[in-house]
Amino acid sequence: MSDIALSSAPALPHDPDAVPVRRVIAFVIMVFGMFMAILDIQVVSSSLSEIQAGLGAGSDEISWVQTAYLIAEVIMIPLSGTLARILSTRVLFSISAAGFTLASLMCATATSIDQMIVYRALQGFIGGGMIPSVFAAAFSVFPPSKRPIVSPIIGLVATLAPTIGPTVGGYLTSIFSWHWLFLINVPAGVLVAFGAWMLIDFDKPEFDLMKKFDWWGLLGLAAFLGSLEYVLEEGPSNDWLADESVTIFAVVLVVGGVLFFWRAFKADFPIVDLKAFGNINFSIGSVFSFAMGIGLYGLTYLYPLYLGHIRGFSSMQIGETLVLSGLCMFLTAPIAGILSRKMDPRLMMAIGFIGFGIGTLMMTQLTADWVFEDLLWPQVFRGVSMMLCMVPINNLALGTLPPSRLKGGSGLFNLTRNLGGAVGLAMINTLLTDRAALHNARLAEALNWSNAAAANEQALLTQTFNASGLDGATAALKQMAAQAQSQAYVMSIADVFMLLTMLFALLAACTLFMQKPKEVPAEAAGH
Repeated sequence: MSDIALSSAPALPHDPDAVPVRRVIAFVIMVFGMFMAILDIQVVSSSLSEIQAGLGAGSDEISWVQTAYLIAEVIMIPLSGTLARILSTRVLFSISAAGFTLASLMCATATSIDQMIVYRALQGFIGGGMIPSVFAAAFSVFPPSKRPIVSPIIGLVATLAPTIGPTVGGYLTSIFSWHWLFLINVPAGVLVAFGAWMLIDFDKPEFDLMKKFDWWGLLGLAAFLGSLEYVLEEGPSNDWLADESVTIFAVVLVVGGVLFFWRAFKADFPIVDLKAFGNINFSIGSVFSFAMGIGLYGLTYLYPLYLGHIRGFSSMQIGETLVLSGLCMFLTAPIAGILSRKMDPRLMMAIGFIGFGIGTLMMTQLTADWVFEDLLWPQVFRGVSMMLCMVPINNLALGTLPPSRLKGGSGLFNLTRNLGGAVGLAMINTLLTDRAALHNARLAEALNWSNAAAANEQALLTQTFNASGLDGATAALKQMAAQAQSQAYVMSIADVFMLLTMLFALLAACTLFMQKPKEVPAEAAGH
């Protein structure tokens, strides 16, 4: 009787969307690895002067501590899709995490700027393999019902890491030394590499593809993206093609680009699979990702630039001032996940872009004496809007790709964000230089004897300097010229914020012309 009752008892419901705990833990480990790789792009930005002093580097050399990492990483990101297919996600991610950890240790022990540049390039190239793997895993391992959870996580990490990079770097350098910018990666990197090797089981390697590996395509890819990054980094400060090295790399860029795209369409197994762009949602999402790269890296650059150059803040003070944006991103991430399930993604993106525009519009009123309270609301709009944009953009671009396109598509998607940042920074630096020169010329024209306020200011300064035993007239002119240059720079920063406002307004308008993306087909959800 008991046997009959037992057999007739209803079975416990089975959740078809359940994900094994092992894979959840593996994904969390991968996310942490991606966080380290993206964080290290900006972690040195607020500590370059300390690294320069420690290595005895010249002012024209120290920027390469950041540039070398970016150039190397931007080459690996699209390449990682091919390597993940050949080696498997497990092997690629484990090697990337271990290599990134070793390169971080080498950076911490560098004794010259040449060593540091080589080690940073290794760190960026090897670590770049971790970033797209996480995006691919998020959209292949987890079913659509879990997207409101995993999409905000990867969106948060991709945007929070570069945002808080200067803050983390400032604290580490101030409390310990610049060496800890890299040493902090070592214990965490060891754990990530070990955990990835033990737990990742998402796919199997396809070693036979190695026979078809497109070495010419790899050469074209490295020449194209590496030269592009160099030109965008060095062009603004060297008058673009007026500089011989920039011109040479521009030529290499064109040749490399022709070789890369020719092989991408002709090779049996191209180094980068561009077919993902045949998916209209992916193409639109990549365009938005490019634009978000401009906003993400542009604003992460402009705020510290103002606080350091105009306000004279230390790296620690800059970090403390900007931490609010990161906090807003962190708090908004779960809200963005909930909204992504209930709200039209077009509306969600439009709200995010409008919020971005409001924040940058407020910054157009910037003056030379703004403090934390003045920057509070622009930072709040920046942090909240970033998450409202990134979550639907990630879902739009990667959510409808079939599993066979996810690895390559993830690399391309992340590449568009990084290229957007590179192009944005080049444009911003060029605009800052040109607009500062224009404003400085106009201010100089206004500072003449017919300007009563300027004449009174010069008279007061002359009297003050004379009382100090200096050549009052000369010292007064020098100080007024310095004030004019500083004011011109502030005005140029405000001009850039106005252009960014126009960009975000345009992006918000573009969402009106989009079609609502189709639901993700069940067979694309995972395997």
